[in-house]
Amino acid sequence: MATTGTGLKKETAAALATLLGPTLVVPVLFILLEKDEFVKFWAFQAIVVNITLWVLNWVLVLTVFLIFATPLVFILGVILWLTMTYKAWQGQRWEVPFIGKLAVKLMNKA
Repeated sequence: MATTGTGLKKETAAALATLLGPTLVVPVLFILLEKDEFVKFWAFQAIVVNITLWVLNWVLVLTVFLIFATPLVFILGVILWLTMTYKAWQGQRWEVPFIGKLAVKLMNKA
């Protein structure tokens, strides 16, 4: 059983990074404390996904004609959040379409 810099299994650390991703603090801590690329990938992806959903939600709220779409973004966000947590827990490296590639680029630059 391989552990990471935090002493957790890499799957557990990655799942926690995504599960607590909406806080943005926990993924940043995992990025700073972890050496494992798998955990860092999920932490970066959690940050990028949550910021993207937050910005998209605000754009929809500020656009009066599209305000009805904010519940759909919320539902999409919850489904995406649970899917990411499950995939990380299972040890799968799954990129969210479009957003995942940005997360990989950011991870490689860091």
